[in-house]
Order: sequence, then C-alpha cells, then structure tokens
Amino acid sequence: MGDKDSLTSSGQTGDSASPRSLAALDATKLNITLAKTLKPLQAIETLCFGQTFSDHMIVATYDPEIGWSAPEVKPHGPITLDPACSCFQYGGNVFEGMKAYLGPDGKARLFRPDMNMRRLENSCARLALPPIDGDVVLELVKCLVNLEKRWIPKESGYSLYLRPTVIATRPGLGVIASDYAMLYILASPTGPYYEVLKPVSLLAVSDNVRAWPGGTGGHKVAGNYSPGFLPQRIAAEKGYNQILWLFGDDRRVTEAGAMNFFVVVKRDDGDGVDLITAPLDGTILPGVTRASCLALASDPEFHKECSVRLHPQEKVYTMSDIVKWSSEGKLLEALLIGTAVIVGPCNKIGYEGQDIVIPGVGMGSVGTAFRKKILDIQEGRTEWKGWGVVCP
Repeated sequence: MGDKDSLTSSGQTGDSASPRSLAALDATKLNITLAKTLKPLQAIETLCFGQTFSDHMIVATYDPEIGWSAPEVKPHGPITLDPACSCFQYGGNVFEGMKAYLGPDGKARLFRPDMNMRRLENSCARLALPPIDGDVVLELVKCLVNLEKRWIPKESGYSLYLRPTVIATRPGLGVIASDYAMLYILASPTGPYYEVLKPVSLLAVSDNVRAWPGGTGGHKVAGNYSPGFLPQRIAAEKGYNQILWLFGDDRRVTEAGAMNFFVVVKRDDGDGVDLITAPLDGTILPGVTRASCLALASDPEFHKECSVRLHPQEKVYTMSDIVKWSSEGKLLEALLIGTAVIVGPCNKIGYEGQDIVIPGVGMGSVGTAFRKKILDIQEGRTEWKGWGVVCP
C-alpha cells in the first residue's frame, strides 16, 4: 500500500531494509520540568479513589523510526493526540495499579513492584504494543514517588496510587497493531477503596462474562473493564455493590468486579480451613495481592499469626459448590482481593433470586489476618521476604 501499514517492525519498507538500532527506554535520560506552582494537599477524609492527582506525571513516547524518547517529568495535565490514534479506535491500552506507602521510618515503599512490571510487559505483548522494559518503568515510578513524596498520606490504609499506562498512538484507521506508543505514569493520593471493613454485597451474573478462554482476562488491558459497567449498574439498581462473575454452563466462579475472589471453607477433617480461589487459566488476572495471599497461606509462620491452619487451593469451583458449602455451614468467609481494596469482606451473594449470606459481622479472622499482614509489609512495619521495596 505504500503507507505505514506496509512498514516492517524496524520502521522501514521492503525486504532489503537493514535492522536499525532503536533507542531503548532509559531512566537515566529523564528530563525534569517542574510545575511552577504546587497544588495544596487535600484533607485525607475528602479523598476519593482516582479523583485527586499530584503535581507531576512522567511521559515517554515510542516512534518506530527512533524507538523510545527520553522520558520527561512534567506538570500533570492534558495530553494531545490525533483522534485517529489506535488507543481511541481499537482500545490498544494497558495499565498497572500500584501503591506507594510511607513507613514509620519516613521512607516510601512499593509492594512487590517487580510483579507489576512483569505483568505490564506481558500485557503490552498481548496487545502487540511496542516492547517495553518493565525494570526501566519501575525506575521511573520510583523517581515519581520520590518527587511526589509529600502526596503520600501518613495515615495507615492511605497511599499514593500509581498508574503506569501504555497506549497505542499510531495515527490511522488501519486495523493493525500500533507501532507507536505513549507511556505515562500518574500519581493519585487515595484512601481505602471501600469504607474500611464494611462488607460488600455481590450479585452473581452468568449472562454477561468478564473474560473468556483465549481472550485477555489474564492481562491488565483497558478493554476488560468497560464491558462490566452495564452489569455493574444493573447490580447497583438491585441493591448490590459489585458483580460476582460466573463462567460456563456450570457457573464457575471467577472474579468479583475487578478484583480476585477467595472463599474460606471449613474442612471435613477438622484440619483448619481451605482457602479457595479460581486458577490462573487465562481468564483470571494474576493479581499481586492474590499471589501474596496464596504465598502467606502456604507459610506455617503466618498460620501462627492467624491462629488457623490454611490450605490454599487454586481450583475450579462453582456456584453450586458455594450453595452447598453455605447450606452445610462450611462457608466461613468470602474475600475481595486487589491492589485498591487490599482485602475486603463480602457479606452476601445474590444468586437466582436468593441471597447466600456469609456468616459473621464484618471481616472474618482469615481476612483480618491477611489484611493486617499485608498492610504491615506495605507500610514498613514488617519486613517479609523483600516484598516491601524502598524507593531510594
């Protein structure tokens, strides 16, 4: 065709093009343009998730002719893009969700950020976006955290939420992978996603699905989220806080809203409890908090802290199983797990016109132990296997 659609991956046309050395993303080349006036800090009780932003953001762009630009710290504000860009037309957008916490030593910490970076790389690859080095992105995240440290609330449960985002910026309507991209990193002070320890109600839904085998459910891509907005609105109209996504004729339990979902079930042999969540079959997001809960549940030292023996299981389970466990008095807790919520309780699940009620008031003992341990690590009160990473 003689236009961009016929370019090779090196940004040249034809078979005779020799590979060109493209610039890699390089944190050492970071340029800094500071805001002339800093915003006033907002009272923490007025913070709503993702509504308040810090003074600065980091931006870098990818061009198939030259590679990655030098990243730049600049005042937070609008970006300018061609309306034909792939990100608008075909949804070529991926992102990560991370948090920076302020420890008692005054140092800012990230929680297992290497896992976020590997997931970001995988998400970019799944959407055929230009390759990105997650380790370099992490260095840029740390730079932004240190620059915006005054925005990290000191109170427990509060943090600076970080949103590294990569969008497809190829200007054109051709239905092909974008060879242009933009990376930007935003910072937003935030408090608890839900009112602390207030139980969340779920409506189990099977006529809409969040993800499907071979799709993108196992990646953090923007297109996974907006199709859930209508079912979420319908659930809210019926008096439920969130969706419990089911899949298949057997009504397999997958995720809750945009969060991983766990159940705590009493064992028949009396040897503690089973901690059950869906397996990573490509339809489940490999959450950082999910992986952390499973790791803790396998650790005998953590068993002592929560005063119960846990048997973590990643396996397929269905709504019929949940109904059965509930009727037998074995369903002890249902937990929402994710970066934003950390660990939150579910108090009921609406299913086929009936509510399955989770016993107890507020968070149960297992959920409470998980939340306390993870927050202690995130906020620097406990060192655990290198999970808390100080921003130097």
